[in-house]
Amino acid sequence: MTSPLVEILSAQAAETEKQGRPTAKSLQAAREAGAFALPDRTATEAAQLLTEMARGCPSTSWIAGTSLTGKTFSRRALGDVIGPDTLVAGSGTPGGRGERAFGGVRVTGRWANVSGCEDAEWAGLAVLIDGTLSWALFPLRDLRVEHTWSAVGMRGTGSHTLVAEDVLVPVEREAPLDFAELAGDMVLFGLTALAPVVGATLGALDLITAMFASDRKPYMSAYASMGESPAARTWRAEAIALARRAERTMLALAAAGPGDHGLDMSGAARDCRAAMDLMLDLHGASGFAESNPLQRHWRDVAVASRHPHINAFLAVNRL
Repeated sequence: MTSPLVEILSAQAAETEKQGRPTAKSLQAAREAGAFALPDRTATEAAQLLTEMARGCPSTSWIAGTSLTGKTFSRRALGDVIGPDTLVAGSGTPGGRGERAFGGVRVTGRWANVSGCEDAEWAGLAVLIDGTLSWALFPLRDLRVEHTWSAVGMRGTGSHTLVAEDVLVPVEREAPLDFAELAGDMVLFGLTALAPVVGATLGALDLITAMFASDRKPYMSAYASMGESPAARTWRAEAIALARRAERTMLALAAAGPGDHGLDMSGAARDCRAAMDLMLDLHGASGFAESNPLQRHWRDVAVASRHPHINAFLAVNRL
C-alpha cells in the first residue's frame, strides 16, 4: 500500500515531466511532507523521505535533494540565513566571477544544470571572488533562467542554466567556501542523488506488483497469469532482491556517517539499474510505450544513477 504522498506525486508525475518542472500540487505535497526542511532531519530520515517521494515522482524527489545540498552549503558558509521551509537551487561549480564593490560583490556568470531553478526562492552558487572559491546566495528574481535542460530522463527537474549579469550580492550573503568544512557532509550529498534512484526503482516495483495482480499473462504461453509463470516469478524476485539490497546499502551508509563510500553508493545505483532491466523484461516492449509510467522510471534511473556522486566509473577513478 502506498502513502498519500506517493499517490499525489505519482498522479502528477506525467504532467511534471511534460511541463519540465513539478506541478503546483507536487510542490505543495512535498512542502507539507517537510521535503524542503530536510537539513533539520538526520541523514537516514532525509534518505527515507526522498526515497518515498521518488516512488511517485523521481524528479520532485531530486529537486528536494538538491535543495538539501544547497541549504547545507549555505549553512556551512553563511549560517542560518534561509528559512527552514525554503526551496533552494544551487551549483557547486564556480560558474561565475565576482568583483568587490560598495556594499558587497558584483557577480557575473552562468551555472548549468541547476535543478528546480524555476520554482526555488533562492539560489546558492559557487563563485570565484578575487581568485577565492566562494559561496553566494541570490534571490531567484535577480537571476535569469535559460531553458537549456533537455535530457531523456529526470525531465521534470527543470535543471536549466542560471545567468547572473552584474548582480550585487551583499556581504552577508557571500563567504569563502571551504570544502574541508563540508567533508562530513559528502555522504549526505551522495544520498541526495542515490535516494531518488532507489525510490524510482521501488516505484517501478509497485507497477510490476500491480501488473502481477492484473489479468495479464505471459505472451505466447499457456500460463493464465504472470504469477503462474515460474520464470516471471523468478525475474520479479531477482528485481525485488536487487532493489532491496540497494535500499539496505543506502540506509547503512546514512547510518555510517562520514567516510569514503563511493563504491558502495555506486554499487547500489548499479543494482537499481539491473533491477529496472529485469522489470522491463517482464513488461516486454509495451514497457517502453510513452503511456507506460515504467519507462519514465527507467529513464529517470538511467540518468540519475550517472550523477558524479554515484557514478561507478568515477568512484573507481577516485581509488
